[in-house]
Amino acid sequence: MFRCAFLSRRLALRFALAGLAGLSTLAAQAQTHRQFPADALRAEMLISTPPDLQLDGQAARLAPATRIRGADNLLVFASALTGQKLTVHYTRDFAGLVRDIWILNEAELANKTWPRTTEQASAWAFDLASQVWTKP
Repeated sequence: MFRCAFLSRRLALRFALAGLAGLSTLAAQAQTHRQFPADALRAEMLISTPPDLQLDGQAARLAPATRIRGADNLLVFASALTGQKLTVHYTRDFAGLVRDIWILNEAELANKTWPRTTEQASAWAFDLASQVWTKP
């Protein structure tokens, strides 16, 4: 009798672990389609020496709590990207410092229509659900 109880607990634990593994796989698949905020702009980024970087050739600076997400949506350190030229979406904080950066993956790069300046973003229309910008 003790042996049956032990085996049933062990079997239940295996099912629970298998379920958690399935959930983590679903969570990873859900992260392949990222939602960008309406104030995100596109640029070519080059980090020279953190916190200094260039966005489309213009000097910029990282905010103290900047989050950089890789193409797989995992956090990346700025120092790991030094010297690499990458296409990104980024947002700025109230002081003009770069707050969030998303390194674009192949699917996101295929969406060619994305504003590069705040003037373009204010003139174009953005559909948050489909992540598509339309020019007037």
